[in-house]
Amino acid sequence: MEENVLGPQDIIAMINRRKWFMILPALLTITLSVCIAIVLPPVYKSESTILIKEQEIPGEYVKASMTSFAEQRIQSINQRVMTSARLQELIDRFNLYPELKEKKTADEIIAIMTSDIKLTPVNVEMADPRTGREKVATIAFTISYEGKNPAKTQQVVNTITSYYLSEDIQVREQQAEETVSFLNGELERVKKSMAEHEAMLSKFKEENIDSLPEFFQLSMQFLSRTENDIERQQERLNSLKERKESLETQLVSVSPNLDMGEEVRLKELEMQLANLKSKFTDQYPDVVKLKSEIEKIQKVVDAKRAENKGKPDNPVYINISSQLAGTLSDMASVREQIALLKKQAQEYRAKVSATPKVEETYNSLLADINNLKFKYNELQQKSMEASLSLSLQTEQKGERFTLIEPARLPEKPFKPNRLAIVLIGVVLGIGSGVGLAALVEFSDSSFRSAMTLERVTGFPVLVEIPRIVTFQDKVRRSFKLSVAVVTVILFVAGGLAAFHIYVMDLNVLYVKIMNRFS
Repeated sequence: MEENVLGPQDIIAMINRRKWFMILPALLTITLSVCIAIVLPPVYKSESTILIKEQEIPGEYVKASMTSFAEQRIQSINQRVMTSARLQELIDRFNLYPELKEKKTADEIIAIMTSDIKLTPVNVEMADPRTGREKVATIAFTISYEGKNPAKTQQVVNTITSYYLSEDIQVREQQAEETVSFLNGELERVKKSMAEHEAMLSKFKEENIDSLPEFFQLSMQFLSRTENDIERQQERLNSLKERKESLETQLVSVSPNLDMGEEVRLKELEMQLANLKSKFTDQYPDVVKLKSEIEKIQKVVDAKRAENKGKPDNPVYINISSQLAGTLSDMASVREQIALLKKQAQEYRAKVSATPKVEETYNSLLADINNLKFKYNELQQKSMEASLSLSLQTEQKGERFTLIEPARLPEKPFKPNRLAIVLIGVVLGIGSGVGLAALVEFSDSSFRSAMTLERVTGFPVLVEIPRIVTFQDKVRRSFKLSVAVVTVILFVAGGLAAFHIYVMDLNVLYVKIMNRFS
């Protein structure tokens, strides 16, 4: 069987047969798109641009108290601005969405308004001054709102923009004030703690004045000196003991009293009497005479002894006795000094032995005080920096939001794009018509010409019966012609409507350009 190849005449014939399958869908689709383009209400869009202005004073001179990045601050402020209370206030203030107030709840209307408000960051690629690498930074952001009333749209955007600017100022000043307040509170707390620790240290010094680490060397020197003094006094005591023993030996060999003549005479007479008694009796005249003389001399000696009362009168004895008494006194004094020195040495040893434990507590208190002083100085410096940062924010010299492009009155609807809707309808109508005609044509298995029948069957066609046109055929043709005319009229009307929309858009663009140049 030969391949069925369509030629130009076959295509023309096919279009002629299926023209209504092409025209009607196209007409319906185009008409529907035109209706949609006409019926859809215009939506206007107004937007403002806010620049994230950098700090005017260099950061090495005054550090800002803001710790968050611009993107975080934008999102944080966005959450504070886009609250239900503020959005409801805007809805009531500008009478927005009046057609929805009876159909939807307040929360649903607020959700619709939230979707109509757009926040779009403006990002640029720039080199990081610290690393030199490329990074994406947010330098600005736009706030837009879509509404059906251009004037209200502009007013809403301006109001929301003012909210963002005021919230930015409030957030920066509030954070700076809270930073200053927190640091001042910490300063007072650290100052109070430092005073308490200093009082504890002072009391500890008073209680352990002799065992403080700074007196350790002094205590060691005193202990060493005291031990040396004890050794010297011990040596002196030993020397005094030796002298005492020597003086006692000398004193034993010396008589305490000097010998008197009467006593010598008395001793001689007593010796003579003893000698005579050994030879003679007591009545012997010489014996009696000696006894009488002895009694007289004895009375004289007794009288002298009674007069001296037993006091030594030998100068040598007295000198030695005096030296011995002085030596004994020196020994007693040395013993007292040794006892006193030993007591002092014991006290110094106690101080030295207590120093390590005292030093541990003392160093701990000192370390706490030094840490508190360091923290106090650091907090004081930070408090000064925070005060400068507060002044920076109050005088609007730090990083802040600045309005560089206020919202304008929209002159042209943002959507819908009516021309695009009509053009899309035209394209879809033509496509649907062609597709439907092709589907009907290729699903039809009938033969339309003798040539096609011969090509398919391979047999020759002997005769062709011409088409007989009846009255019904004429009526049907007239109806089709009328439909075709109406179709053409509608198609032309749709085209004129699309052209009118296009011309309106051109006029609006022309007016906008002329206003810009004027």
